[in-house]
Amino acid sequence: MLVLAGILVIVGGFMLRFNPLLVVAVSALVTGLAAGLDLHAIISAFGKAFNDARYISIVWIVLPVIGVLERHGLQERARTLIAGLKGATVGRLLTGYLLIRQLTAALGLTSIAGHAQTVRPLVAPMAVAAAASDDETTNDQVKAMAAATDNIGLFFGEDIFIAIGSILLMKGFLEQQGIVLEPLELSVWAIPTAIAAFLIHGFRLWRFDRRLKR
Repeated sequence: MLVLAGILVIVGGFMLRFNPLLVVAVSALVTGLAAGLDLHAIISAFGKAFNDARYISIVWIVLPVIGVLERHGLQERARTLIAGLKGATVGRLLTGYLLIRQLTAALGLTSIAGHAQTVRPLVAPMAVAAAASDDETTNDQVKAMAAATDNIGLFFGEDIFIAIGSILLMKGFLEQQGIVLEPLELSVWAIPTAIAAFLIHGFRLWRFDRRLKR
């Protein structure tokens, strides 16, 4: 029961509003000592966990950079760019982004775009500028459509990439049922679905454009 002392450390640390990272680290240390591990083994476990998941931390490096760019007028420049383009509409802009998102996801480049990296600082402000509306509700709908476009492009594009987790999961499940398939064979069948998703969401964007014009 002593190994549960780490939970008490977490509860007490959060109640006292201590630094969350410090609380979790102390909790892990207490749990390790209660389980009979020596200090060297606990530090080794910390190091192994960090090394195994180090690629996850790289994403956080992007966020401060985006924050600095926004502070220096990134969104304003994006709005100005779109406002100066004749014939630019929300539907056309997001349809182009949908195509790019699907193609890059199909190549396995799932992290070069996303809500934090692209939608919030660039795509959403550009779409709002293209809508040219002073109504807050309408602008919120435009932003929501921009976020939905990113989700759809990623979700239906990434399955074309043979090394994505969903493809490997399906391959493993089918092998358990005695059906042996190569990842490429599964990826090929994701292409018609991706095309259908592009056409359906493209139609939704076209209807959204017409509604904005009315």
